Amino acid sequence: MTDWKNLLKQLDKFKYPLLVLLIGILLMLLPGSVRSPTRDEAESDRFGRLLSQVEGVGKSDLLISEEGIVVVCEGAENAQVRLHLLQAIRSYTGFGSDRITILKMEEHGRGG
Repeated sequence: MTDWKNLLKQLDKFKYPLLVLLIGILLMLLPGSVRSPTRDEAESDRFGRLLSQVEGVGKSDLLISEEGIVVVCEGAENAQVRLHLLQAIRSYTGFGSDRITILKMEEHGRGG
């Protein structure tokens, strides 16, 4: 019994740091903020339209997930266009370049 008393007495010195640590762990375990899917879709559509207006992009399609972003656009073969898209996406989402993919859109109407 005296061992428990000694342990509690020693832990008493660290009760506030332990409390802060416990609260921090609990906060990390809480799920992130829940966002409305319709709001996300509307935001994604608006962002996609904005990217389409960047000079040289042309038609584009956009997919945003928690893991990253994929943009498919007509002007992706142009390095300057890809750079502008990359900068805009990084600025808007905070994603690093490794989580952003920019691909050239397939050209329709070619014979084959």
